[in-house]
Amino acid sequence: MSESRLKDIKILHRERLLVRDFFLRYGKDLQMACHSPETSLDAPIAESGIHRPGLAMAGFTQVYSSQQIQVVGHTEWNYLESIGPEGRAKVFENLSVYKAPMWVVTHSQMPHPELRCMCERLNIPLFSTTLHTYEFNKIAQRILEEFFAPHAIIHGSLVDVYGVGMLYIGDSNVGKSECVLDLVESGHRMVADDVVHISNVGRAIIGRPDPLIKHHMEIRGVGILDVRSMFGIHAIRKVKKIETIVELQQWQRDGGYDRTGLNEQEEEVMGVKIPKVVIPVAPGKNLTVISEVIAMNTLMKYSGQNVAQDFNEALMQKIKAKAKGEYVDDLLDFDNQNWSYYE
Repeated sequence: MSESRLKDIKILHRERLLVRDFFLRYGKDLQMACHSPETSLDAPIAESGIHRPGLAMAGFTQVYSSQQIQVVGHTEWNYLESIGPEGRAKVFENLSVYKAPMWVVTHSQMPHPELRCMCERLNIPLFSTTLHTYEFNKIAQRILEEFFAPHAIIHGSLVDVYGVGMLYIGDSNVGKSECVLDLVESGHRMVADDVVHISNVGRAIIGRPDPLIKHHMEIRGVGILDVRSMFGIHAIRKVKKIETIVELQQWQRDGGYDRTGLNEQEEEVMGVKIPKVVIPVAPGKNLTVISEVIAMNTLMKYSGQNVAQDFNEALMQKIKAKAKGEYVDDLLDFDNQNWSYYE
């Protein structure tokens, strides 16, 4: 079994996201309109959660998640409408003790004057959106989870082969980039080469290209290639979940490589275990075909078929039957034999 190459990666964490950056980057996707002066937009978002303050408006603030984005949905808005101006003034007087990073009113509804007054007094950004509450929360939650997710930078290459995200790792000059280039030429899609940015989002390891390198790759003796320009937009992806790790190693006589597929390996990356395959590299070895077989084998396992285990079970049954002295006709063991072939 090979040593782990990814166990000592440096894991990084983002501590805050300014409301200004959130609005500039994602405001269009979230269909947001700003109701606050620009000076208030420098407030920091420090948590990835979305909170609906219905209970807090009703007076229960013991577990009020005030450090999260506050979303006034259809239910909260109608509650505020029902209690009148005096009731709303009291609600927001009580909530003014807590300073949320921002407030958002959904369903194309306008913020109540009392909410505007509190936000102006505390310099809290106030927005509205045409999206329904569920839609806004779903999109915003995903954005925040990805932004605050633990992330790292690793040396490797990431390719989408038959829909399976395959991360290639190994020593420099072992042939990772050449393998990726051949896969792209065969119709598969490159995500990143040489430098892969990974993050742990919802217990899945997501890979992206480096913002500077993007979809370029270096081939020794040739130079820098632009995969998108050479092979077209269909040859690249911007992001992909890593589902299999392929470690390329220079072939060693005493390498002890797996020949049956029964000794399945895993690599733990940022707390998530990912299946791993070690491939010895030797002159004349077709890594592209092997990569495609690894991807197809992964898809078969997803569907519940493990060829190595099935073959081993059938073999063990045959050995046990012969050990008991039972007669076994190998010719009749073939499933669904098409005898018309021999006519």
